Amino acid sequence: MKKFLFLYAFIFAILFGVNNNLFAQAEPVLYFCESYGDDGEVGIADRFTTGFLTVMVKCDFPLNLTDCSIQYDKYNTGTRSFDFYKNFPFTIEPDTKYVFFSKTEDNDMKFEEPGFYRVFLLDNNANTIASSLVEIINR
Repeated sequence: MKKFLFLYAFIFAILFGVNNNLFAQAEPVLYFCESYGDDGEVGIADRFTTGFLTVMVKCDFPLNLTDCSIQYDKYNTGTRSFDFYKNFPFTIEPDTKYVFFSKTEDNDMKFEEPGFYRVFLLDNNANTIASSLVEIINR
């Protein structure tokens, strides 16, 4: 009897308990490009030379952020961990779903050294909203 009960429970779980919406990455998505302008995103990639980059964030729903920041953590081969590198504060509109972060008068957003970086979009409490990895190589 226990075998049949287990079998029925297993079949029920398969038919009704499986989520048909499987996603490779949860929203929002953070990615990189060389620049953003009138023609949109230019040079989307995950490997760039040292210098300035534009960080893009795209989401299907409003981010509900006003004060936020982009933070770079650089991979340290000696400790095999990511160490804080730089943080850049920004202000955006709460209903924003698609936004770019790039060099401003207050933020240079420059990758000066080659290496692997973990880049975060953080809210005003330093909670991670989105993150991604980028490799920076010498020119």
